[in-house]
Formats: sequence, C-alpha cells, structure tokens
Amino acid sequence: MKTAHDLVEAAKQEIREVSLNQAEEAISQADLLLDVRDGDEYRTGHIPGAINISRGMLEFKFTNDPAFENRDMSIVCYCKTSGRAALSAKALKEMGYMHVQSIAGGFDAWQEAGKPVHKPELPSFE
Repeated sequence: MKTAHDLVEAAKQEIREVSLNQAEEAISQADLLLDVRDGDEYRTGHIPGAINISRGMLEFKFTNDPAFENRDMSIVCYCKTSGRAALSAKALKEMGYMHVQSIAGGFDAWQEAGKPVHKPELPSFE
C-alpha cells in the first residue's frame, strides 16, 4: 500500500520542480502563481501575487472556470513544504497543462530565505 510520501515522491519524478534560487525568475515569467494550501494557511501569509486554490478543489476549479481554459499558460505552484504542490503539478499536467512547475521546499523555504511575504491585514472593528 502506498503512503502519501510515496505518492509525492512519484509525482516529483513526473513534474518540474524549481529550486528556491530559480523560483523568483520562474514566478516573474509565469502567467499564474498558485498557492495550493488551505485558505487559512494562505490568509496568514503568501507569496505576493499568488492566488489561492486549495489542493482539494484544484481539478474542479480548473475544469469549471473559463479563466483556466488555456492549457498553454505558465503556472508555478507551491504549498507549505512542496508535497501538495507536487501532487497539484502532476494533476495539472495530467489535465493537459503543459507548463507547470512547483517550488522546491514550498512556502516554508521561501519564508526562511527572507523572500517577500504578503500578510493580509485584518479589519479593525474598534
């Protein structure tokens, strides 16, 4: 029986994972920066310019939203440490998206490297 770790490792053999050093360039050339973490994770901080579609809703959102019809768009995805992003990149590849990459180490590595993070401000009710 396969574990989640086994599935992630298999996915990483089929996708393109960019190093943290290559990530900023990949993001600057991408049509879409995709954060596949859950919404509560995204709201605590994310890479500037990222949109959030959780891993659990990915295939449904990409199937039903006309904004994602172009299978030739360049997509960079990330999650907390890279597992969900690898699974997401593999799923998108299987759906026919030809230019999908994930960021090795994910958001944790991005943040630890001191790269920019957008932290939304919550409204004050005082």
